[in-house]
Amino acid sequence: MKLGIIGSGGREYAIATKLLEANPKLELHVLPGNAAMSDFAQIHPEISATDIPAVLNFCRAEHIDFCVVTPDDPLVLGMVDALEDAGITCFGPRKAGAMLEGSKSFAKEFMLRHGIPTAAYECFEDFDAALAYARQAAYPLVIKADGVALGKGVSIVSDAAEAERTLRNFMLDHKFGNASARVVLEEFLSGPEISVLSFCDGNTIKPLLSSMDHKRVFDGGAGPNTGGMGVIAPNPVFSDEVEREFREKIMEPTLAGLRSDGIDFRGCLYFGLMNTPSGLKVIEYNARFGDPETQVVLPLLRGNLLEIFQAVAAGELETVPVEFEDRAAACVVMAAAGYPEHPRKGAKITYSARVAPYLVFAGVARTAAGELISAGGRVLNVLGFGQTLEEAVAAAYENVKEIHFPHRHFRTDIGAQALEIKAGK
Repeated sequence: MKLGIIGSGGREYAIATKLLEANPKLELHVLPGNAAMSDFAQIHPEISATDIPAVLNFCRAEHIDFCVVTPDDPLVLGMVDALEDAGITCFGPRKAGAMLEGSKSFAKEFMLRHGIPTAAYECFEDFDAALAYARQAAYPLVIKADGVALGKGVSIVSDAAEAERTLRNFMLDHKFGNASARVVLEEFLSGPEISVLSFCDGNTIKPLLSSMDHKRVFDGGAGPNTGGMGVIAPNPVFSDEVEREFREKIMEPTLAGLRSDGIDFRGCLYFGLMNTPSGLKVIEYNARFGDPETQVVLPLLRGNLLEIFQAVAAGELETVPVEFEDRAAACVVMAAAGYPEHPRKGAKITYSARVAPYLVFAGVARTAAGELISAGGRVLNVLGFGQTLEEAVAAAYENVKEIHFPHRHFRTDIGAQALEIKAGK
């Protein structure tokens, strides 16, 4: 079987290795892929993940049987629509479903329409109107770029002056291009965050293991938002009681809302949640696997990931089990200094043979001599596993000690909040 994966980061690396685990004879093509993926797949760096005509032409020419579209941009642009219309089976939602991530205002209106708990909000396309609202708002205030911004288009501001600077940066300076031409100003919620990925085939939805991401670049949740600096699973906040609340008030109403709106969502639906004093609320939806959540959730998944993908695409998710090992996992993201704004690239990466099985490569390239070097903001992910969360976090940081490259940066407190919650502090 020939299978294509669209994307190039740690998430795609983790998906590829999990697919090969149960299907070692799979012929895997990654578009564009990264240099480390060439160890187990054919990469195609000349093809951009957002170039729909080029991807379509490649899949036709190579007779790709199945395609996994994972990044947000190609999903929102309608890549799955184009591939499926050409007869190529895909895992990933069509454009209509991807708009849950492609537009924050669309997602908020969807939640309001279907009674799904979320923060109060207002949407603006006019800078002056947004500024007038911000000047009379309660603080802290959350300002979000409406469109896709690589997980970085969210700012929490503490006063009206900071709000004005952020709005100017988003709406007038076009920090995220068209994605921030429209903004959502949202009530600030407090409480521990929970990420829940789920498989959805339009009629059935099955949640994966819960996790806790760490978005800010520095220890203690300081600094700007990033795509994610580390993650643990399972999330101790996601107790049996919280899970019941999630299923009854959020997950099932979301599926019912999609069906009511005529959206046949087939792929991975990500729920970004916050457990507030007034109950569980949705912070955001994503229409794809999270990064780095995927890196800790998939290794603990039992069974054949390809069979699950095929069942989702065929609308037969109900027929396959989605079960997980009773273990814990942790991931520490090793980034380049200067990330997320100005990462330093070109540093040679060295690591011991012992830790190689625990590495997930993301922003990397190879020199002419074949040496692995940093080539992006988030360079690689370091995993750790254990029977307990404490063991998993300790294992991940032990592995970090054996990876070296100049100007590396990583948080030293991944899992700390989760461990405090678990200990009842």
